[in-house]
Amino acid sequence: MNHSKLEISVVICTYNRALYLPAALDSLYNQQINKDCYEVIVVNNNSSDNTESVCTHFIATHTDAHFIYLNEPNQGASFARNTGAGIAQSPLLCFMDDDAIAHPNYLSLIIDFFKSHADAGGLGGRIIPKYIPAEPVWMSHFVSSLVGNFDYSKEICVFSPNKYPLESNMIIKRDDFNLVNGFNTALPGVKGTLRIGGEGKEFFLKLKALGKTIYYHPYIIVDHVVEVQKLTPEYMYRVASGIGRGEKVRTQSISQITYFKKIAEYLFKFAASIILALGYLFQGSPAKMKPVIQFRIDALKGLLGH
Repeated sequence: MNHSKLEISVVICTYNRALYLPAALDSLYNQQINKDCYEVIVVNNNSSDNTESVCTHFIATHTDAHFIYLNEPNQGASFARNTGAGIAQSPLLCFMDDDAIAHPNYLSLIIDFFKSHADAGGLGGRIIPKYIPAEPVWMSHFVSSLVGNFDYSKEICVFSPNKYPLESNMIIKRDDFNLVNGFNTALPGVKGTLRIGGEGKEFFLKLKALGKTIYYHPYIIVDHVVEVQKLTPEYMYRVASGIGRGEKVRTQSISQITYFKKIAEYLFKFAASIILALGYLFQGSPAKMKPVIQFRIDALKGLLGH
């Protein structure tokens, strides 16, 4: 491989998603740019399914592209992302989920954006849930963020101070990634059945603290597969509480006062969720009420260490 031609490295961390991983890989193989311009690094994070055979077969049958497969034994997305970034050879790092599907112009838009925005320290794009078989009636705008829905703006813009890209569609300059020492492994993301999330938030807040500008681009899009049958109360609790659990780790690393302020913020959001739920009732959508409130309860539980 001629590394000098590489313009972007895509890192996919995968854990027991052998069923959906081929669609993610196919979407990257079929990008509308020369295959010498990018590499795809798949990091298997202790999968117990046939992820390895899926990856090795794909690589063996797509030899005209630059796909790399390796293992990361330390459980957690932050470990896996750091491992993938560590072997990347491009100036740009793109992180995508194993159940995401990149639109055909995905990589070309990213490369062109960084060429035209020299000040960009990071970039996030839109994430569209692809519900299988269909969006549940209880799903709302506020709860859909738990399954990756992200539509920050209709136009290219700079993220506001406390907003940032989501992990399944984020791009960073490799030099800036190294500047902040990658993702904080104390916030590993998914670790078995336990979630300690917020690794992307902490990462981009560190970049912003260094004066880096983080952009949003609405046409840099991935579709995100959401299996509705898996959206059980237990699953939703793991995701929501993981957000709170991660915020506990992040804020306590700053100060106890910051942590207590976060508790106050979460209590306010809980109260606001009750008002939102009543709004859904008046709109004739009572099925959306409980999930909105439960989201804030579960996040608060995680923040309090439950």
